[in-house]
Amino acid sequence: MLSLNKISFLFIACSICIKAVSQDTNSMIQSANELYKQQQFEKAEAAYDKVLEKDGHNTTAKFNLANTYYRRSKKDDAVKAFDYLTSDGQPAELREKSFYNKGVVLAKQEKLAESIETFKDALRLNPNDTLARENLQKAMFELKKKQPPPKKEEPKPKKQDQKKQNQQQSKMNQQEAQQRLQMMEQKEKEVLQRMQNEKSKSSNTVAKDW
Repeated sequence: MLSLNKISFLFIACSICIKAVSQDTNSMIQSANELYKQQQFEKAEAAYDKVLEKDGHNTTAKFNLANTYYRRSKKDDAVKAFDYLTSDGQPAELREKSFYNKGVVLAKQEKLAESIETFKDALRLNPNDTLARENLQKAMFELKKKQPPPKKEEPKPKKQDQKKQNQQQSKMNQQEAQQRLQMMEQKEKEVLQRMQNEKSKSSNTVAKDW
């Protein structure tokens, strides 16, 4: 089983929350985060949804909601949510963390090839992300284990060699047949010759005069 490092989580005070939000929205996110930390993920999901009903562009709520989807085994929903957060219009740090978390989710889904590319995307944005690099190496190692080793094929005889071999075999068969035919003809000649000799002796014999 592939063991990956934990997914990232955003708090209100994180540096990528560049958009100002109301005190009420902050309080709602903090409450949702508490529910998440208490592993009350169903309630946390509902709380983040309420934040997004009030502020649909709140990236902190979107990011942590994506994590909540993952915790509730809604991995496809989590991937879709992280896809939105990795779009070009988002801050680079948010995109990098979203790529990282998406890579973890994909790896847990055994989509190793996709997770490898996603960890690479995270490292392009932040080459110093050691967790992304470690998870990339783990995913690559796991994918290599799952791929069967290449089969060693026995060398097939070349067409020319095979043709030459068939020609030699055919030639040998023809020679053998020719030899047998010659032996039969020779025996037949010997039999005819013997019969002729016997006939000649019989015709040259003179009856005795008693």
